[in-house]
Amino acid sequence: MVIATLTPLVVGFIYYNKNVFGKAWLISLGKTEEDLKQGNKALIFGLSIVLSFLLAFFLLNFNNSPGQEGEFDTFRHGAWHGIFISVVVGIPIMVINGLFELKKAKNLLINIGYWVLTLALMGGVIDAMNHWPN
Repeated sequence: MVIATLTPLVVGFIYYNKNVFGKAWLISLGKTEEDLKQGNKALIFGLSIVLSFLLAFFLLNFNNSPGQEGEFDTFRHGAWHGIFISVVVGIPIMVINGLFELKKAKNLLINIGYWVLTLALMGGVIDAMNHWPN
């Protein structure tokens, strides 16, 4: 759970780095690095960790429901669950919000890529490392 909870922050540090997608993401938002420095870092990171724990807790229960133990305790199986949740829950929510917020498609695609990758890694870690008896 600890590794899965920290996954969104670790992936975010890499994914949103200015040498990866960070520069394009800032441009798609119409923001600068200086704009981001104005945020309350304690609130942003503290709340992000709490919400990441909730995501990890959900994935733990979703991945380990009855009948999904034994041969299904694999990183691949958990990653599939993370991708599935991204596609049927995360992407629709982000796109609906983005449409009403008039977000650029580039911004939506960058954020969707981040969450599909992140939830796949979280699900994979959780399924590979947690084993509950049926």
